[in-house]
Amino acid sequence: METVSPELFLQDQFPKQYWPLIPTTLTTAYEAAQRLMKDEPILQVESAVDNHGRLISWAVDFGFKRLIESGRLPFDYRWKPFAKPTGRYLEIRLPQSVVSISQVAEADKQPRSVEFRKNGRLNNEPCFDLPEFESDQQIKGLPHLLITHGYQTLEFAHLGVPHPTHSRGFRYLSPNLMRLPHELADDLPPTENTDTDFEALNLLKQDLEQWRRDNDV
Repeated sequence: METVSPELFLQDQFPKQYWPLIPTTLTTAYEAAQRLMKDEPILQVESAVDNHGRLISWAVDFGFKRLIESGRLPFDYRWKPFAKPTGRYLEIRLPQSVVSISQVAEADKQPRSVEFRKNGRLNNEPCFDLPEFESDQQIKGLPHLLITHGYQTLEFAHLGVPHPTHSRGFRYLSPNLMRLPHELADDLPPTENTDTDFEALNLLKQDLEQWRRDNDV
């Protein structure tokens, strides 16, 4: 399989013109969670305060669900069950990949390694230039991307391509999206790519589409 840049792949799947929607949605969600805690005494008990992150997570899921349903973010979504039947998480479906959303304490670290994220990371193995995985180039599933934000205060937000090895962080991590002008045209500098880069990207997308058809995903 040809080498594909993780940055180029991410920007193809989640174009930069939509990146400013991420900090806008996150800001609204964090503010909504804060208002709920302030207005509802039941959410002010110590155990609720200690789990304030859950409220933020629900508000973020609601924000992205509404963003997709309104058509402002031109993707699809579905609710996926965790490996253990303890609930569901929001999976955003891009053209040839999927995205999940996580709060993290450190911007350059992956979220904790639960089963669905582990499986998603492993789907990234054959798709990018990873010498340690060059002997295993068979597509196993759609690549898994991440939107990370954090933590109790909204200091950062990133789009990233997780490294298959959890401790190694990300193959590509966007700039801090909280520093983007919200709802404005893309001011980020364009990535320089060659015709070979785009050819490799298109070949990967064809392979992923074939995998999707073969597996009815």
